[in-house]
Amino acid sequence: MESLKLGVETIEKTIESTPEYMRKLFIMPDSSDRFVEFGIHLIDLIHDFFQERGGIHSSITMEGLAKIFNTIEMPDHPHLIKDVLDEIKRNVVKHSVKVANPYYIGHMTSAVPYFMILLEMIAVSLNQNQVKIESAKASSFLEREFLCWIHNLVYNNTPAFYEKNIQNPKIALGNITSDGTIANLTGLTLAMAKAFPPDHRGFKGIRVEGLASALDHYGCRQALFLVSKRGHYSISKAGTILGIGDQGVVRIPVQPCINKIDIHKLQSVVEKIRKEDRIAGKPTKFVAVIGIAGTTETGNIDDLDALAGIAHELGAHFHVDAAWGGGALLMDGAREMMRGIEKADSVTMDGHKLLYVPNSLGICVFRNADDSRFLYHTSNYIIRKGSVDQGRFTIEGSRPFACLKPWASIKIFGKTGYKLLFDHARNLQNTFVKFIERDPLFELMNTPELFIINYRFIPDELRSGLNKLMKNPRKNSERITAINSLINTLNVELHKTIRDHDMSFVSRTRIESTKYAPRKIVVLRAITINPNTERGMLRQILGEHRSMGIRLWRDMKKNCLDAKGRLKTA
Repeated sequence: MESLKLGVETIEKTIESTPEYMRKLFIMPDSSDRFVEFGIHLIDLIHDFFQERGGIHSSITMEGLAKIFNTIEMPDHPHLIKDVLDEIKRNVVKHSVKVANPYYIGHMTSAVPYFMILLEMIAVSLNQNQVKIESAKASSFLEREFLCWIHNLVYNNTPAFYEKNIQNPKIALGNITSDGTIANLTGLTLAMAKAFPPDHRGFKGIRVEGLASALDHYGCRQALFLVSKRGHYSISKAGTILGIGDQGVVRIPVQPCINKIDIHKLQSVVEKIRKEDRIAGKPTKFVAVIGIAGTTETGNIDDLDALAGIAHELGAHFHVDAAWGGGALLMDGAREMMRGIEKADSVTMDGHKLLYVPNSLGICVFRNADDSRFLYHTSNYIIRKGSVDQGRFTIEGSRPFACLKPWASIKIFGKTGYKLLFDHARNLQNTFVKFIERDPLFELMNTPELFIINYRFIPDELRSGLNKLMKNPRKNSERITAINSLINTLNVELHKTIRDHDMSFVSRTRIESTKYAPRKIVVLRAITINPNTERGMLRQILGEHRSMGIRLWRDMKKNCLDAKGRLKTA
């Protein structure tokens, strides 16, 4: 057994590549002992990684990693499994990011329950392919059950509806996808198919004849998606894939600080497009109105109820991107926050975010189960007509048995368990907001709803100056811009310092939707979903950022302020 331990020096053994040796790699050993030995040492490896003291990132540079992974030719001869695992330990595990660290509060990636390791082993061992029932027997039925749970969570339909459709192979309540991008693409592909369907005049539908023929047949000038400026970049990717291009994704301004789509500006944009339509003599087809339930940068929720009404008036598909916020529907009070989500024609969410499963898993559910037929496709060799294969309704072909993880997680946690996790996340959010608001050297830059806080470091001299200037923002526009530019530079340097210090981590972004709009402001971004993070840690993190900011500003202000404390460039 000692010979299997990772990191133990052994004499390198030459492996002869033979048919017999190759076959052994594809079957379980006759005795489970040796397999268990590997499993024990792998668990030790993982455990050591989580117990290791020190920073969130290893000290190795990007150049150092490039030198490690710099072998041009693939290996000719076999290597011992133990040797490869040892290399993984030295070169991969050692230099991986400790995203489960309770001081890592900068991204939507967080700690996952330890039992996910076991579920991943089961899924990999079974190697089911969800595209077809012949390669995913029980797992196809489990997937439908899980989709039923998510559909019920979003739409809360009648028990009779779910009894009829939970295992109905003629339709799909939704799709499991590889990630949120494909989930959004699925919902918007459905929107395009519904916008330009086959008709009695011989048009075979956009999926057969393409966008140009669809616009020509229906007499439309253009096809558009409408979404807020906080919309995820996957919406633009969907636009490019579906043929309307990035320019076909119309981004509507949001309300400053609360980061919700500005309904009045949306209506103004629609009216402007309609005026252009009248001049051109052809209408625009508004394919989809997209609401956001948990914006990626700020965690805010659009007025989904109002957007549902606008989508109905425009004859557009109403899609809600709840990749971030969808899982929070399990939280007390979330239903009211997301009022109107049940009116969406399609809703996406990510299991690898607020359902606390590993990367990556996306979900797209359809309000009308019959809409899945707009995605229907077959192939002679795998998803034949009349089959019961899940792949008939999915954009992706081969898919792993990924839904095992959220299905099991919901059973292990239960709704009550998830509520406790979200209560903790919400308490952390409110605590961090209070810390920021009480500290004169920090400025809160958004109105948090779903566990994402934007803030920045702001020195006393600059804050007091800005407050005076903001009393007459038009008159003082140039000076306000100059001071904010300086604060942006300071916060970029602060973020770099936080990263270099490596005892905590927050991310940063640049948003235009603050009280200083339309100026783009650099903000630090904290996310409070890690179950291992505690209140005292947040105080410690902010205190660390405060000390760093003070030191950076002490060095910077010599070159930025005159003898009277005024900004030299203002």
